[in-house]
Amino acid sequence: MAQNPPEKNHIIYQAANDTGEMILTEYQVFPGIKLIYQDVHMLRYEYPAQEQKQILEIHHCREGRYEYQMGKQYYYLASGDLSVSRSGETTTEAFFPTKHYHGISIQIDTEKAPECLSCFLDDVNVRPSMLMKKFCSEQSCFIIRSTESLEHIFSELYTVPESIRTGYFKIKVLELLLFLSSLDTQISQTEQHSCPPSQVRLAKAVCSYVCANMSRHFTIEELSEKFQVSPTQLKKSFRNVYGNSVYAYVRTQKMLSAARLLQETDRTILDIAGECGYDNGSKFSKAFREVMGMTPRDFRNQKNLPIESVRLER
Repeated sequence: MAQNPPEKNHIIYQAANDTGEMILTEYQVFPGIKLIYQDVHMLRYEYPAQEQKQILEIHHCREGRYEYQMGKQYYYLASGDLSVSRSGETTTEAFFPTKHYHGISIQIDTEKAPECLSCFLDDVNVRPSMLMKKFCSEQSCFIIRSTESLEHIFSELYTVPESIRTGYFKIKVLELLLFLSSLDTQISQTEQHSCPPSQVRLAKAVCSYVCANMSRHFTIEELSEKFQVSPTQLKKSFRNVYGNSVYAYVRTQKMLSAARLLQETDRTILDIAGECGYDNGSKFSKAFREVMGMTPRDFRNQKNLPIESVRLER
């Protein structure tokens, strides 16, 4: 991962591989406490091996989908989800099933962070080591759908003016940690966001197969027969990993492929529609508009429009 020279109070990391690219923007908020904006448009990334530390990680997913493995289980964050985990227990590979993820990560090195953050504000009894014990002692991680209070905290973090970020981050991180300190861990929805390895392997095998044969139309029954599982098991596994049905996922991938062809080639819209498995131009245009938010012709006319900036179906 390439590191750009520090700009003022933050560092920008850029990484790219054969599956796409991502940008991480890191701010040092307190000693041992970092806030990181994650903008990802890749399928997977393997982080360099690092010394094992007691790092408490808080992730908030704004858009897209994020997979990480802890022990033998896989966990998934979707838009609006929040997780708390110990980073030393996760693998070094991150997987983004939809190749689209935007979120915030707060990393707390409990050995370097102040034992108690009350030294910054009176009546703020927040201890990082106690948060680690609370959320990561009896269970490997903690995941919930973002509540109204949490959404308020994070929504403001995505729209902070550069001129006040340094001070504002301190206030919002303290607000978040104080909120987590009082949160009842019994509301955990971790089980609903987890998936066993067998389901993950099946879903990824199905995805690889249908994406390698994008011009074909597969029924669930055909796929079930090929992979020798029941239709119910196949549909459940795929949705657990990719957050969508096989049909909806494939359609989105087809439209993303079509968008690149519209940008990078002079091929006719009807020709591109045929490559994506559509023999009817109007049906292709309707599907493209539903996924990308505009017609193929309008998309082509908007020169150099970043594909990832277009509204994708959720």
